[in-house]
Amino acid sequence: MKIVGKGIAKTDGIAITTGKPVYTDDLTMPNTLVVKLLRSPYAFARIINIDLSKALELEGVECILTHKDVPKVRFTLAGQSYPEPSPYDRLILDEIVRYVGDEVAIIAAVDEQTALQAMDLIKVDYEILEPVLDFETAEGHSSVVHPEEELHCNFDIGMRKESNIVSSQLVEIGDVEEELKKCAVVVEETYYTQAQAHAMMETYRALSYLDHNSRLVVVSSTQIPFHVRRMLARALKLPASKIRVIKPRIGGGFGGKQTAAVEIFNALVTLKTGKPAKIVYDRKETFSCTTSRHAMRLKVRLGADKEGYIRALDIQGLSDTGAYGEHASTVFMVVGEKTLPLYNKTNAVRFMGNVVYTNKMPGGALRGYGATQGTFALESTVNILAERLNISPLELRLKNIINKGEASKVWDGGILGSSTLDKCIEKGKELIGWEHKYPRKEIGNKVRALGMAVTMQGSGIAGIDTASAEIRLNDAGSYTLLIGSTDMGTGSDTILAQMAAEVLDTTVGKIIVNSADTDVSPYDPGSYASSTTYVTGMAVVKAAEALKKQIIEMGAKLLKVSAETVDFDGDKVTTTNGISISLEKISEQAVLGTGKLQLVGQATHGSDVSPPPFIAGFAEVEVDKETGKIDIIDFVAVVDCGTVINSNLARVQVEGGIAQGIGLALYEDVKYDQKGGLRTNSFMQYKIPCRKDVGNIRVVFEESYEPTGPFGAKSLGEVVINTPAPAIAQAVYNAVGVRVTDLPITPEKVFTEMSKN
Repeated sequence: MKIVGKGIAKTDGIAITTGKPVYTDDLTMPNTLVVKLLRSPYAFARIINIDLSKALELEGVECILTHKDVPKVRFTLAGQSYPEPSPYDRLILDEIVRYVGDEVAIIAAVDEQTALQAMDLIKVDYEILEPVLDFETAEGHSSVVHPEEELHCNFDIGMRKESNIVSSQLVEIGDVEEELKKCAVVVEETYYTQAQAHAMMETYRALSYLDHNSRLVVVSSTQIPFHVRRMLARALKLPASKIRVIKPRIGGGFGGKQTAAVEIFNALVTLKTGKPAKIVYDRKETFSCTTSRHAMRLKVRLGADKEGYIRALDIQGLSDTGAYGEHASTVFMVVGEKTLPLYNKTNAVRFMGNVVYTNKMPGGALRGYGATQGTFALESTVNILAERLNISPLELRLKNIINKGEASKVWDGGILGSSTLDKCIEKGKELIGWEHKYPRKEIGNKVRALGMAVTMQGSGIAGIDTASAEIRLNDAGSYTLLIGSTDMGTGSDTILAQMAAEVLDTTVGKIIVNSADTDVSPYDPGSYASSTTYVTGMAVVKAAEALKKQIIEMGAKLLKVSAETVDFDGDKVTTTNGISISLEKISEQAVLGTGKLQLVGQATHGSDVSPPPFIAGFAEVEVDKETGKIDIIDFVAVVDCGTVINSNLARVQVEGGIAQGIGLALYEDVKYDQKGGLRTNSFMQYKIPCRKDVGNIRVVFEESYEPTGPFGAKSLGEVVINTPAPAIAQAVYNAVGVRVTDLPITPEKVFTEMSKN
């Protein structure tokens, strides 16, 4: 291939590094109202009265809206294809506030200072209720977080809101209890994975105005423009045809912007006032008033026979969705969906548990989306099992992993179409120096040790999400690619242009990418669920193939020969006897002149399968025996993402995901005080790893070929975050004999446990 597989620089790379891209706030027009939100100081309370009189007297205040002034329609902010599986449990503003930071009033003023002054003048009387702050005691708690009757679910997700249960999950194949009784070795452990913040560079923000046709236009830093349009239509009681959503450059998301945290507030102000309005969250609001990763408790039981084959796998979970149920059922479902198939020599498997409401900031989508939590629990238990069996953790995995051409009990007859996970394990073993370093080496007061883990994810949502693409031949011989996906800095615009260029035998420079405007772009669910390369990419390939066919047919027609007798090399259409017509001439003839038709390729693609990418991750850590301090020395990630579309961008994706996974393993923790207030609401309190903290990260690709993917590609964006936590946890155990089962693995936890030994 000429273009696909090459490490082509991002099409917008130079522009980004020189500060040229236009982000949401850069598009603010003159006389735009500034929107601020008054928030609840209590974790759980009922609003008795709101006195706006003094605030409304302040010069420059345009409007102040409370729960009495907004539509009474419940909705979800989760960016998921319709009908959404997340419960409709929100109002724009509610008389009940359910966490510290929940919205109480919307203030719009001529500038930020005036809006903040008005906020201080609003007086609110609350009836304080007993909050539910511990998710392990939420079920059956005397306080019911959502007592309202009009709460609605599109599907039966097992909700029992009177018991604070948002959803329930049970997947069981075979008799787990009976199979465990037959096993020679059974191990059991319980794990706690913490809430994690997205910590993207650009905070949440949106701008809105009415165009010349009085349509609502919302410019937003979002991953999900088409879903935002649908949410706005429902919440604001508007036809979707009256709403346009535009996504400019976006400064990171990591799943956070798969939830529409801000767009409804400024849009409502624009509708009420007729004036442009913008809302920009500060860093404190971004930390404390949006979403985080779902904190979970996961109990794992593994049973194996004497030969080391895993015969029974049981995961029982409890997930904390916080005050609202965005992504509650689907994140929890993925915990089992992306772990149960990984080891397929089992006779019985089970995943079960509940998701509960609490009076804390809502959980939401975050890179890995449940697979991260499940991988930490499962892989940590596999490492314990290897020790109990006195088998190398590599050998145990090689015996039990699913391989290409094999089925899983939970796939209902589905066959794995591609995998090089076995090669990933062998390659990682070589690169990390396993034979010479495992399990540990003493270096004075410090110990260096190794640990490893494997993981899988998915590629899009099988049978649900579909994406469309359109590519046009322009009058000068260039192309315009229209897509609805969102480039969050990942380089997806670049790789989609590469795919189109490969099909059309041209260069990326000739592909103009226009993305994410609901009035212009063809439908795309958005950038989430590891779907852009696999789902949108295939739509782009099909659209480019359709256009290529039209170019050949028109070139042949102009040459007055049969289409079967010509070739297209990207520059010209040529007959078998050497007569040719240039692409520029074909494009002129197609676009210009009476009765001609511009050549346009269009396609829609969805997949019935979600082929998993795989990673084998190997960590080398150094632990100080006197302090418990942990340093990452080396991390090797060997990746099977099918065909690598862009080697440079793929490597950067893996490196970034590994760094984020190291943060989850060692540093990051969303913490609350005893009254439900968020303690980690700035980068002073919330620690993410810097370059010095992540050590040496090495990335190698072991390509497979996925027959259902574009050019054989699978996804990459999410799977990369899953292996660091279990690999590092095992390396720490190998170093000092301390097994930390509740993330993050801090020096305090390690030192405390070492002191007990």
